[in-house]
Amino acid sequence: MDDFHITGVRTVSIPVNDQDAALRFYRGLGFAVLRDTPTPNGGRWIELAPGDEQVILTLEPADPDVHRGAIGIRFTSDDVDATHAALIAAGVEADEILRWPGVPPMFAWRDPDGNAFSVTGPAPAADGAAS
Repeated sequence: MDDFHITGVRTVSIPVNDQDAALRFYRGLGFAVLRDTPTPNGGRWIELAPGDEQVILTLEPADPDVHRGAIGIRFTSDDVDATHAALIAAGVEADEILRWPGVPPMFAWRDPDGNAFSVTGPAPAADGAAS
């Protein structure tokens, strides 16, 4: 595998119908704009960071035949309840928080383009682990 020299993931792309509208939406959620640069084909290269810039998201013009399906990006939060409340207050479509035994609390939410995401909280202590 070393021959390939792949060292990590730089960005994850989100297909959007309108880059301006998507940029407003994600900025409204507190995402930092790292780059918004015109491209030679008349489009834009937009990079966003949801937190510490360990993961960068790009807002890519969607192909009209793109089907949005299952959750592909899972964001993290130290306080799932507060994040859920803030998204709901901002008018974001979000499901109820799932609280399954032995699994981190999580909930799904969708952007205006219908892309599905989730927010996952800290993992619970393993059974038998010291508190």
